[in-house]
Amino acid sequence: MRFVRACLALVIAAALLVVAMACRSPELSALRPWILPGLIVVPTGLVAITLARWRARRAAGPGTPVARPAARLAGILSVMLATSALVVAVTVEAQFQWSRLGVLAADPVELERLGRHVIVGYRDAAELRALIERRAIAGVFITARNVEGKSIAEVKDRIRAMQDIRARQQLPPLWIATDQEGGAVSRLSPPLERLPPLSEIIAAHADPAERRAAARRYASVQAEALADLGVNLNFAPVIDVNHHIVKPDDRYTRIYQRAISTDPGIIADVADEYCATLRRHRVLCTLKHFPGLGRVAGDTHSAGADLDASIDELARTDWVPFRALMNDDAVTMVGHARLVAVDRERPASLSPSVIGGLLRDGWSYEGVLITDDVTMAAAYDSREGAPDGSVTAISAGMDLILVSYDPDQLYPVMRALLKAARDGRLPPDILDRSDRRLSRMAGRAISRGETSMPNPHGGCTAEWTLPRNESKADGC
Repeated sequence: MRFVRACLALVIAAALLVVAMACRSPELSALRPWILPGLIVVPTGLVAITLARWRARRAAGPGTPVARPAARLAGILSVMLATSALVVAVTVEAQFQWSRLGVLAADPVELERLGRHVIVGYRDAAELRALIERRAIAGVFITARNVEGKSIAEVKDRIRAMQDIRARQQLPPLWIATDQEGGAVSRLSPPLERLPPLSEIIAAHADPAERRAAARRYASVQAEALADLGVNLNFAPVIDVNHHIVKPDDRYTRIYQRAISTDPGIIADVADEYCATLRRHRVLCTLKHFPGLGRVAGDTHSAGADLDASIDELARTDWVPFRALMNDDAVTMVGHARLVAVDRERPASLSPSVIGGLLRDGWSYEGVLITDDVTMAAAYDSREGAPDGSVTAISAGMDLILVSYDPDQLYPVMRALLKAARDGRLPPDILDRSDRRLSRMAGRAISRGETSMPNPHGGCTAEWTLPRNESKADGC
């Protein structure tokens, strides 16, 4: 029995050490408020119980059955592992808090200069407010957890309060971003109405003119709701080409469900109408996910993945919508798949060869580039990681770093950016060029001093009512 107890304690202690080493990883972010206290209480209790049993056995004196050597060894190892788990958890948390304090205590001018290049999600409204007041971010990503149980009016009030802070600071309004594609990826539904996937609407219209009209009506309904709420940047449309790749380990990306069409020409045509309609309502669209996820079998939310196709093949197919729509006023999201033909080591989002070499130099693209969420595993677990990778991306010509699922990762990312700027690894001319791109982007949707995105058309002007889709949105 003692041996069984000792082995159980050993297993628990080993699990605690594994959790302690990963306690600040994005995968555990939702559980972090409970994990961190647990990593102090449980190892301490485990060590205390084991030591108490040893003392009690010694105090019992001669005649007490002697523990088997294997049980003694297991007990010693469990104490060592539990102690290590406690030390690791405290060390990891101390490092995080040091990064956080360093960012919040940074020079306000320096912080604002680099904060222009970060959009962050949030779990704690008070923490977000502190970042806005410190001028440490350019925008806020709003998702399902931020609107759950709230009415449209309550969400509008929160967004307005954020923008009021910016107005008092005499800064341009924040980018209020969301993922409202329609279908499964409808982060603000509820409280907003859930629309069907755009692909369903498009599939019902073979005639190009009817197809564009349908896309315009769809986008009008979506844009009016977003603009009324205060959202000015939507991470849609998905312009990846549907290659019908279905894999059981693809839990979240599922491009085969989200893509507009299998035809690159149709995608470009529909997305052009969609983006133009959003712009008329003072909401900017985002073309995603360059270099294309339609051929990628893996899920970059949970692991690295490769886009292993030749440049010629991509140019004939997957890149047709991007080349058609990526003008100087476009916002383009760069995904985390590795574009093997250009850079087989880094995710495209963090690759100088993709960002600077292919897009900025090769395509002469001077629109705004934003990363996909750098807390996704393909970026977070990459060779450089999210902090150093963000420095590499910005220095190569990336404009905005998205830190959404795990907002705490903002602090190591921002600390790395601050250090890089001080060390001369983020040259001022690179930041100046990016600032000009961002200013041009803001001019497409925002007038200085506005705290919300007004709807120029008043009420809903759609010619027909979109059917409801009651399926629950899942994925990230």
